[in-house]
Amino acid sequence: MTENDYLLAWAAYGVAALGCLLVWFRLTGWMWRWLREPLRLLVAVLLLTPTIVDPAKDMFAPAVAITALDVLFKVGNNAWKATLDLTMYSIIALTLYLVYASIRWPIENKLKARRAEREAAQQAEAEEEPTLREIMRDSKPEADTRYDQNGDRRLRIEPRL
Repeated sequence: MTENDYLLAWAAYGVAALGCLLVWFRLTGWMWRWLREPLRLLVAVLLLTPTIVDPAKDMFAPAVAITALDVLFKVGNNAWKATLDLTMYSIIALTLYLVYASIRWPIENKLKARRAEREAAQQAEAEEEPTLREIMRDSKPEADTRYDQNGDRRLRIEPRL
């Protein structure tokens, strides 16, 4: 195999692997987030992990392909090395994901709490405003809502449902 054939084979495999990864992303899109993300990570590791085939020439091949071909045709002894590479990269990737998720989780909880407080404050503020019926009944000057709390002029009055 020449250098050009080797690079062409890797390019074809890369395009096919990214296509498979895109299909997997679409298939797992409906799942719960904490299940979807590790599954996507495992498939990405499975498809994108290389293993060495010929140490003398520094030639690599996809670990999943080496494992499948060695087990299926019972030729060569690279299946165990490819399986160990897959396992090692999977453990590293899942560990990094767990670190990332453990950092992200409290930040997201804090942001959700802030968003809930902001929505509660907006709802309380909306309840304090007089309704159109109250404005029509009261012709008092303090019920005049043409101006808001900041003193800016309002263009219209929204009825509350």
